[in-house]
Amino acid sequence: MTSDGQFRRVTVRVPATSANLGVGFDVLGLALSLDATFVFEPAEKLLVTGCDERFNTPDNLVWKSYLDACAELGLTPQPLHIHEDSPIPTSGGLGSSSTCVVAGIVAAQALAGREIDRPFTLSLATRIEGHPDNVAPAVMGGLVSSYVDEDRTVTTRWPVAPNLRFVCLAPPYRVLTSDARMALPSMVPMSSVSWQVGRCLAMVSALASGRTTEIAACCHDRIHEPYRAPLIPDYDRLQDTCLEAGAITFLISGSGAAMLAICDGDAVSQRVSDAAMRAMPELWVRIMRASERGASARAEVLP
Repeated sequence: MTSDGQFRRVTVRVPATSANLGVGFDVLGLALSLDATFVFEPAEKLLVTGCDERFNTPDNLVWKSYLDACAELGLTPQPLHIHEDSPIPTSGGLGSSSTCVVAGIVAAQALAGREIDRPFTLSLATRIEGHPDNVAPAVMGGLVSSYVDEDRTVTTRWPVAPNLRFVCLAPPYRVLTSDARMALPSMVPMSSVSWQVGRCLAMVSALASGRTTEIAACCHDRIHEPYRAPLIPDYDRLQDTCLEAGAITFLISGSGAAMLAICDGDAVSQRVSDAAMRAMPELWVRIMRASERGASARAEVLP
């Protein structure tokens, strides 16, 4: 039962995301046109369906995030039937865990009859995830730059040019975020910092304007991709394949194992997608646009 005494069914949709976008290490994130859907209904006891059975436990990330949100908001949690319908690969790099965190926080608000408080949702999701680069676009939509100031997550958001397409590739294996973090150097040269900052700003402008020559010129990362690419056995082969087929650039999505080929228009993105699938038939491949819509919730009052 909600705080106003009514039972509700709540449907939450959260977009997949890609973090870093090459030169925006731990700063930039992009919402993609692929949604995970979560349905929350009152129940006698916790039940999680639609996902691997091993996640039907009190340690389920959606449920734990719901409980954290209830505690923060002073709400009394209720047992729920949570049905998850997520097409997002769990190989890492497209925000599958971020969708779960954001969904639980949004559901706590919607079940109580509240509108989504996006600053609250973002700050709590950042605390749970440990970093904002995936959860920020999941909450806000679009292209998002984010940083943490004490307990507050601060974002700047841009729309993405409509000509750009994002060919997302997920191999049938994982790269653990912990391994990807351990692969990074503990220090980087000052020259790499200035290289990165200038190109990060240029990348934001280029993605917002859709200027493909600028994307190609500024997308070369020096801080994380050279160290993480060896963790993805097929990275070099797929990069060569996608660039030869016409992609503007080829990037690691988040910390991997997913990868991202940025393309100009439908024809090129289809050519890149087809080439990648021929090169590696077991790949999960989808052509996506940027999503300007962040997390959303729809509540129904049950009879």
